[in-house]
This record gives sequence, structure tokens and C-alpha cells, in this order.
Amino acid sequence: METKIKNVMASIFDVELDQINDTTTQGDLENWDSMGHMNLVVALEEEFELVFDEEEIIEMMNFKLICLIVSEKLD
Repeated sequence: METKIKNVMASIFDVELDQINDTTTQGDLENWDSMGHMNLVVALEEEFELVFDEEEIIEMMNFKLICLIVSEKLD
């Protein structure tokens, strides 16, 4: 699952996979602005066939939290 999320993030933010780790946040990636964040949410929803609520979207502050939120939704 983490690899899939990394691949989605790398694609959306146009970065190499090695630029994404557990602590990667919006401040670390130039393209991770508000529009990039929404593109990420949509891409994750499509990849994992999920729907995130507003609170979950706001909580997606870094790679590790995104993994946690997706994992909880899949359980």
C-alpha cells in the first residue's frame, strides 16, 4: 500500500520516488499546494476506490498520515 501511495504522490507532484518518505510534507514538495493536494486526494480515491471526508482530507499533512488514513479506510 505504501508503495502505491508513493507512486501516486510522485506522479501527482512530479517528483522522484526517493523524494517521498515518512516525513514528507507539503513544505517539502514544490507542487504540493492546495490544488496539488486536491489532485492527490482524487488520485488516491481512484487508486484505492475510497471516498475521504473533509476531516480526513485536512489531516493528510504528510506521507505517513496519508498511509495511516488510507489504511484505516481499507480496514
